[in-house]
Amino acid sequence: MARITQGMNPGGLKDNAAGQRKAFKKLVKKLQKMPSGKLDLMVHQMHDDKFREAHCMECANCCRTISPIILWQDILRISKYLKEKPSRVMDRYFMRDEEGDFVFKGQPCPFLGSDNYCSIYPQRPRACRDFPLTDRPRFYKTLNVSLKNTAICPVVYEIFQDLHQQLS
Repeated sequence: MARITQGMNPGGLKDNAAGQRKAFKKLVKKLQKMPSGKLDLMVHQMHDDKFREAHCMECANCCRTISPIILWQDILRISKYLKEKPSRVMDRYFMRDEEGDFVFKGQPCPFLGSDNYCSIYPQRPRACRDFPLTDRPRFYKTLNVSLKNTAICPVVYEIFQDLHQQLS
């Protein structure tokens, strides 16, 4: 993680990702043509290697800058964990976006502490559990979302950089 996570602020990551956008878009087209199993093996190995070194709580950029889609089941779990009624939790933390999905009322995540730890971590939403998607089976299905995540997650940015170097 020395390349990106040490000393890189989220704005720097966003700028670096914007600078690589054209190359990464070209990479996505190349990756879409790869056999799914081969792509999964490559990306999952990179994911595992990088997350052995990564310290997400030093960054927490995802928690500060994006609001994932929250499922009703997530709200029920969070309500139970907080020992509050679902309607109260809904009113305090969530709203419906223009597509009708539940999302956080704003950023940063209302459950993110000043120490970058999640106060509801054991019951965090599914989208938070799944982020940044680089360990998902059939990774090819998340390539476009992962491309966007290069501006949010230093690990995703590094995976795309490594893929670009290997396949160029």
